[in-house]
Amino acid sequence: MKNAIKLVVSCGALALAGLAMAQQPAPGGWAPPQDVLQLSANGTVEVPQDLLSITLVATKEGSDAAAVQAQVKQVMDAALAEARKSAQPGQLDVRTGNFNVHPRYTRDGKTNGWQGTAELVLEGRDFARVSQVAGRLDSLTVGNMSYGLSREARGKAESQAQTLAIDAFKQKASTLAKDFGFGAYTLREVSVNSEHAGPMPRVMAMKAGGAAADAAVPVEPGKANVVVNVSGSVQLK
Repeated sequence: MKNAIKLVVSCGALALAGLAMAQQPAPGGWAPPQDVLQLSANGTVEVPQDLLSITLVATKEGSDAAAVQAQVKQVMDAALAEARKSAQPGQLDVRTGNFNVHPRYTRDGKTNGWQGTAELVLEGRDFARVSQVAGRLDSLTVGNMSYGLSREARGKAESQAQTLAIDAFKQKASTLAKDFGFGAYTLREVSVNSEHAGPMPRVMAMKAGGAAADAAVPVEPGKANVVVNVSGSVQLK
């Protein structure tokens, strides 16, 4: 009769062997599962990042909070109107971000005026359009620029990575079953999870317009790794 097996692929064999031997029937007659193999596998697909997001910031300072707020709003209204002229769903989406007015303090804790900031976010798959619009908005500064994957690109990459992960899981289960002297296996439970990793966002502090009013903000996307992890257990037969 075959020995009971409980294996976690990433763990040491000696510790697992001891765990399997230590299993004893619990009170009430219940016995732990026998000949169960726990394992995991993953599939990775590298894809070009096709989504650009640029956050532009308007900043104003003054002694009166209401006046500062009005000035920031005026700058943002003008920038928003200009950006919307080039907006196109998916290619360039325009939205506002944080808007706040807060006091400035001296070293001794006294109020020394007010500072207001507001954000305008440009995001889309048309890198040229996004960067050119950012370059025209010379009343704002570039606060952050990051790259990512569109929903379409992510979905396609996840589908490919999932196929790779499932194939790897099945191959590993079959190989380990034979290595432990079993002829086959059946699936008990499985979990599928996805993740992706790419370059960190770039934080900048520069005028969006640069030397020329129509100068585009320089962009250079990288690649992202989309990873799908498959983990679970199989019953060895």
